[in-house]
Amino acid sequence: MKVWNWDGFWSYFLNPYLLEGALWTVALTANTLFFGFLLGLALAAMRMSNSKFLDRAAQTYIWVFRGTPLLVQLIIIYTGLPQLGLVRLSVLQSALIGLALNEAAYLSEILRGGILSVAKGQTEAARSLGLRPHQIFRLVVFPQALRVIIPPLGNSVNGLLKATSIASVISMEELLRRGQILMQQRFEVLEIFMVVAIIYLAMTTCWDYVQRRIEAHYGKAYGAMEHKQLARDDR
Repeated sequence: MKVWNWDGFWSYFLNPYLLEGALWTVALTANTLFFGFLLGLALAAMRMSNSKFLDRAAQTYIWVFRGTPLLVQLIIIYTGLPQLGLVRLSVLQSALIGLALNEAAYLSEILRGGILSVAKGQTEAARSLGLRPHQIFRLVVFPQALRVIIPPLGNSVNGLLKATSIASVISMEELLRRGQILMQQRFEVLEIFMVVAIIYLAMTTCWDYVQRRIEAHYGKAYGAMEHKQLARDDR
C-alpha cells in the first residue's frame, strides 16, 4: 500500500486552486484587520469616554466576543440569523463580519492600552497650543501610541491569518477549505494537509519579517527622539 505520493505532494505547491485559496486567506485577513481596527478603535473610544453607558456597552461587547468561540459566532451569523428571520448573508459576508466582530474585541484592548500609555502631559501641551481634539489624537496621541500598539497588533495579524481557517466550517473557500475539497477529490489527505500547513507557515513567516521591519522602523525613530531628549537633559 502506497502511503505517500511525492509527486502529488510537490505538485500541490503549484496547484492554482490551492494557491487561489491562499490569496483568499490573505484578502480575508486584510479586510478583517481593516474593519476590525475601525470597530476596535470605536470600542476603545467608548471605553475611555466619560459616559458610563458607552463604557458598559463596550465592556459587554468585548465580554461576549472574547468569551465565546469564534466558530460558534460564525455559525450563528451564517445559519442562525436566517432562522430568526433577520437577514441572510453570503458565505463571504458572514466570514468577514464574524471575523471582524471577533477581532475588534481584541484590538480594542490593544488600542486602548496604547492610547493610555501616552502621558497626559502630551495632550495638555497640545491643547494649550490650540489644537482640536481630533488633531490632538491624530498628530500627538496616536503616533506615540503606535510604538506600544504595533507589537501586539502584529501578533494579532499572525493569529488572524490562521484563524481565517475556521471560516472553512461555513464553506468559505479559503486555503484550508480548498485543501479539504482537493482531499475529497484525490484522497491524498496527508500530502494536501502538509502542503496547506507549509503555505500557512510561509505566510506567517513573511508577516513576521514585515512585523520586525515595522517595529525596527518605529523603534529607531523613537530611539532617536529619546537619545536627543537625554542629551538635552545632560546639558
